[in-house]
Amino acid sequence: MKAAYFSYHRPASVEEAVTYLDEYGGGARVIAGGQSLVPMMNMRLWRPLALVDINGIDELTHIRADGSATALGALVRYSTIERDPVVAERLPVLAHIVRYIGDRQVRNRGTIGGSLVQADPTGEMPLACLVLGAMVRVVGPEGVREIPLSELYEGSYAAALEPEELLTEIVFPASPQHFAFTEVTRRHNDFAVVSVLATGNRGADGRWRDVRIGLGGVADTPVLASAAGAALAGTDLADDAIRAAAELAVDVIDPPSDIRASAEYRRHLVPVHVRRVLTQLRDAPLQGETA
Repeated sequence: MKAAYFSYHRPASVEEAVTYLDEYGGGARVIAGGQSLVPMMNMRLWRPLALVDINGIDELTHIRADGSATALGALVRYSTIERDPVVAERLPVLAHIVRYIGDRQVRNRGTIGGSLVQADPTGEMPLACLVLGAMVRVVGPEGVREIPLSELYEGSYAAALEPEELLTEIVFPASPQHFAFTEVTRRHNDFAVVSVLATGNRGADGRWRDVRIGLGGVADTPVLASAAGAALAGTDLADDAIRAAAELAVDVIDPPSDIRASAEYRRHLVPVHVRRVLTQLRDAPLQGETA
């Protein structure tokens, strides 16, 4: 099947893109990498009146250090994140986790902004940005809005953007010292059944602070197991503390049943992999050790 008829626009600036989106009154879609949009259009699940192609907007391709913060333009591609030295130094979580996304062809086209707007609850980038405490900037006819990742999603595949708004930038605070990540898939490069990301900072005395645990694939959106992370504050991540945190993590999930796994199986996997990731976080002597 082929896509239904649509108009095509290729703006040269953010302002021009927003103008097109506004003119169509919610009937236009933004295309960046097109990894999700094009298949949905070809199956006629989405029938936009127009596509607004933002690939010609150079101002959306930046990677910029700004004090302790790091900003990525919405058009930064996965393959760039994978190899960029600024990302490797300042956002090692992203540089690692991006390798779990699709295959080389997908990473050559897919963009970080497109992933966040797509709002796939199994997506690696939404999970990483949530755990890292990122904020997004969006531009619309009324100006610029800043939205924390924790407030970006209204549900599965539902980002809290107005139809005429364009996500332009993702801003990250200073990266945590340590992280660990794992995900369960049915086959290599498939969508995640369950994913777990943990970050934290370890003091000279071996005690941990700022522990954050994020879970993907277990609710309508990626979720933070805030109580589980808070329970680990000031601990040395001993086995008993890890087991208790893993049980607390189950309280924030509402897993679906789908073609990849049942809700019961996902519920079983969560504490198992939270324990494994936290153990890896504790035992890894260097930043960037992973499960």
